[in-house]
Amino acid sequence: MTHIFRHGPFELAYIDEGSGEPALLIHGFASSAKVNWISTGWTSFLQEAGYRTIALDNRGHGQSAKSYNEADYAPGAMASDAAALLEHLDIKKAHVIGYSMGARISAFLAILFPERVQSITLGGLGIGLVDGMGDWDAIAAALLTETPESIRDPRGAAFRKFADQTRSDRRALAACIARSRELVTHEQLSNLDTPALIAVGTKDDIGGSPHALAGLMQNAVALDIPGRDHMLAVGDRFFKKSVLEFLRAHPV
Repeated sequence: MTHIFRHGPFELAYIDEGSGEPALLIHGFASSAKVNWISTGWTSFLQEAGYRTIALDNRGHGQSAKSYNEADYAPGAMASDAAALLEHLDIKKAHVIGYSMGARISAFLAILFPERVQSITLGGLGIGLVDGMGDWDAIAAALLTETPESIRDPRGAAFRKFADQTRSDRRALAACIARSRELVTHEQLSNLDTPALIAVGTKDDIGGSPHALAGLMQNAVALDIPGRDHMLAVGDRFFKKSVLEFLRAHPV
């Protein structure tokens, strides 16, 4: 069942299911709680393992309110939505699992609201968190074009197809991709002592090395998801099993 809460000017959709230690799931760009976490089996997997699963639709995505103002999609602002949801649900501290853009939001959540975060799992995002993830302007252009058959950039074409499949508001996504790429600094990472799992597919050409990122952090371990690219790693069984082991090693 989908619920709605308000944070500032935004009405945000979320699910809250199961019982046990809370795990907050934060989805990636152009996705939603349903696409990223429910359809891939994550929510049922975690609930069967004894975790309470909370997953929100980020602003500009899914059933949450949309904005066409690029400033609204700063990662810190989206992290504040996640913190506000935990406060709304009276959850003092939770495991946080993010994928791709959701991993970036999760990192900002741990940096800005460390008292709320028991552990973080950063999926699909390694050293790209601090070094960037390549040229994404082509993705914004692909989202806004009225002639998708004219798209020549492979990454732009892939994300345009994904956005169309998920029936996303492409104008909101274009604003999001323009602002949500804010980098985390080396200093911010070196000061972060939250237990972290950095997991990236071995065929992922977007997220960057999980080992390089883990090396910058106080309490992080890297995980290679064998044979998976950026799109397919999120639902991988090995990834899920490894995350569960990580959560159990760092109980609330």
